[in-house]
Amino acid sequence: MKENTVRRANDPKRREKIIQATLEAVKTYGVHAVTHRKIAAIAQVPLGSMTYYFAGMDALLSEAFTLFTENMSRQYQDFFAQVMDADGACQAITEMIYGSQVTTPDNMALMYQLYAYASGKPALKVVMQNWMQRSQNTLAQWFDSQTARALDAFIGGNDAAFCDGSDAAGA
Repeated sequence: MKENTVRRANDPKRREKIIQATLEAVKTYGVHAVTHRKIAAIAQVPLGSMTYYFAGMDALLSEAFTLFTENMSRQYQDFFAQVMDADGACQAITEMIYGSQVTTPDNMALMYQLYAYASGKPALKVVMQNWMQRSQNTLAQWFDSQTARALDAFIGGNDAAFCDGSDAAGA
């Protein structure tokens, strides 16, 4: 008589490795040049794992960018954690724009790839909208909703101005 056995994955963290490797591939090659083969090589997993864990490239990129925006939102919220009032929020915004704690080169590279890719992908537009809403909710602790939205757009625009890798403080 055959026993019922549950097959366990050889590497229980393989799925997470693939998602992280996807973000690395996007930073390295750009979103439109990413392939399953490149991601598998970076993740050091068999190529077949790509379709085992993900329905296709869109699903994989969607999960990777969702993880990225969640991480960015956490960093953003942590950045404002000690702020007590609107003046403190303004100071934190200035530090965020001119600092490199949140706006790292890797974060900026992924952000621009997400912007480019999301323009034609409705599911990723929702990811973007959720990310912006989380940012605006953070700012709404000190500002009315219109001001929070304008400040969020201002912060994003300033991030874009420094995407060339130049030192923002020296600009």
